[in-house]
Amino acid sequence: MNAGGRALVTGAARGIGAAIATRLAADGMDVISLDLDESADVVLDVARDPFPELGDVQVCVANAGLTTTIAPAARMTPEQWQRDVDVNLTGSFRTVQACLAGMRDRGYGRIVVVSSVAALGGLPGQVAYAASKAGQLGMVRTLAGEHAADGITVNAVLPGLVATEQVLAMPAEVRERALRALPSGRLVEPAEVAAVVAFLCSPEAAQVNGQALAVDGGASLSSFTLGSSRPR
Repeated sequence: MNAGGRALVTGAARGIGAAIATRLAADGMDVISLDLDESADVVLDVARDPFPELGDVQVCVANAGLTTTIAPAARMTPEQWQRDVDVNLTGSFRTVQACLAGMRDRGYGRIVVVSSVAALGGLPGQVAYAASKAGQLGMVRTLAGEHAADGITVNAVLPGLVATEQVLAMPAEVRERALRALPSGRLVEPAEVAAVVAFLCSPEAAQVNGQALAVDGGASLSSFTLGSSRPR
């Protein structure tokens, strides 16, 4: 699908990021992986560390993020709040900003920010996560408007509950409760998220800009019915 070129994928050591990096490489792209894990091509903290020169990057996938801060809003510490905002929101902006100059010079770029369905519906117990992911959507729309005339598209992908190592390690009772709430009846596979990202990174997606695409097994759909049970 892609016509070659170089791609940067952050949070690429595992889970969704690893699936995206694998898919883009399979589509013919030269992928630079970025992560805190030493296995990555570039090892840095997206929230704080200086980025290397990325002028030749044509595709930027800002995927790195925290999902583990769990605390009711009334008891969330300033440090917990700030770390989620720093990594998820500021980190994704810093990633995109590091790639923008080269994209503008070439008149071509594909930027995808991996947000979350929590950006739309909230997530009780994870207010900092949900707020930081919602902030990404405002960032995506603003960047898309600023750079549409430069041949650069900026979109967001919103995964639901994905079968990553972290999710599969959750207690069985928690996973089963989550599955009961999913209209599809199963977790989203990382490769399914990667397929949507790959399309948005392709030349064929030139007229898709400023969009937020949920990949959530229907989790963001209403399950309310005026009937006695859900229709089949």
